[in-house]
Amino acid sequence: MIRIVEDDLANLPVAAVVRAADEYLAPVGPQSAALDARGGDRLARVLAAQAPLEIGSAVITQAGDLAAEFVLHVIVQGETRQASRDTVHKALISAWHRAEAWQLGAVGAALGGLALPLEESALLLVETFQDRPGDLVFPADLYVVIASSGERSAIEPFLGNGSR
Repeated sequence: MIRIVEDDLANLPVAAVVRAADEYLAPVGPQSAALDARGGDRLARVLAAQAPLEIGSAVITQAGDLAAEFVLHVIVQGETRQASRDTVHKALISAWHRAEAWQLGAVGAALGGLALPLEESALLLVETFQDRPGDLVFPADLYVVIASSGERSAIEPFLGNGSR
């Protein structure tokens, strides 16, 4: 089920939060940078230990001082390739597969945190989450964090039954 919440992603009590990153796990956008700051030194140490990653992939790390236990880093861009609909789409699919493998029950993502316009981010979050193969059980819930009524308006048109 997709749930819309007005909250701070860093404070969301879910199994994992989604964070947009580049191929070296550097933050992509202000939402990711804010998560890094709130994650503290423990998250910073985990990020510093990573090697270059494939664009369109996702990796899980500990979350440091965030309310979530883990961070699902979606690798959406690199030094020579900017974030695009394609890279975010592939990275979100990878994130849902990682969440399944780790049996993460609930995942949170900031609507404004995917390095794309709000409507495009909303569509990709909803499509990739709802279009997962039927045998995938995890994550059972996706909490989409919004910061304003404008963000709510960006995602609501893409939500059908089973979402609120």
